[in-house]
Amino acid sequence: MEFAWVYTGNQPIKLRSALKQRGVTSSLIKVAIFHGGQMTINHEPKWAIDLVEPGDRFAIELPPEVPNDHVPACQAPFEIAYEDRDFLIINKAAGVATVPAHNVAVQDSLVNRVKYYYQKQGYENQVTHVATRLDKDTSGLVVFPKHRFAHAVLDDQLKHHTVKKEYVALVSGRITIAHGYIDAPIQRDPESFVKRQVGLDGKAAVTEYWLTHATDQASIVKIRLHTGRTHQIRVHFSYLNHPLLGDVMYGGPAVMDRQALHCQWLSFYSPFLGRQIELNAPMPSDMKTAIEKIESINKRDAD
Repeated sequence: MEFAWVYTGNQPIKLRSALKQRGVTSSLIKVAIFHGGQMTINHEPKWAIDLVEPGDRFAIELPPEVPNDHVPACQAPFEIAYEDRDFLIINKAAGVATVPAHNVAVQDSLVNRVKYYYQKQGYENQVTHVATRLDKDTSGLVVFPKHRFAHAVLDDQLKHHTVKKEYVALVSGRITIAHGYIDAPIQRDPESFVKRQVGLDGKAAVTEYWLTHATDQASIVKIRLHTGRTHQIRVHFSYLNHPLLGDVMYGGPAVMDRQALHCQWLSFYSPFLGRQIELNAPMPSDMKTAIEKIESINKRDAD
């Protein structure tokens, strides 16, 4: 797969530097040099130290990515929210893991399903890169970069916190603060391999939220994360004594079959298209039904 640009600078520059200005990492350059790709200036193969002149076309060609034979393909369906040459974005259903789990009879995570989809489509690159993840029982938007370069781009944006995600959650009880921050470090629960908890020895974790509706039974909140700790939203609202509906692990009432959490909005920059990609994922039916009940109670109480 080739990625090409026209150099718009005023002074000659090394090809390696020109590529890095476009987000090409050192590891991608090594892939091109040692694993069957190449770098070019005006369609001629060149070395990383060769000079790019103003107005030159320069490019990097990356070899096809071979799939991992140890990851089985799964024909189970998924909902595509967006797709272009570089990114596949899925609206994940609750109950589907993002990545394969160990010691399960059937590997049907999104990674397994996307592998089958790539095979069926006959894509040049067959590796299922994952840039963002959601818990198995959280629904919403998940990003699969479709090649090494796209994955490197997303990793850099995640590192610099320029990938924005917005969640909606249904939490138990009435929240009284319309807009708040939960700033509490998160660490592993010493009695569980999976569970997390707020603790002084944990890593910094900040959750921002806006109250949408509230009743004595439950509240609807819109959430943005300023850090990305495991189970962060679930742990933080449990810490406030407002665990998510259905989140039995963290003390939530078992009124749903899963935690009431949905990644509803996502925004990041695609350098390949030269524009921001912004997506919304419709609310799943189970949460929509619960929200309608909360709003009707709120309206009844107001009357």
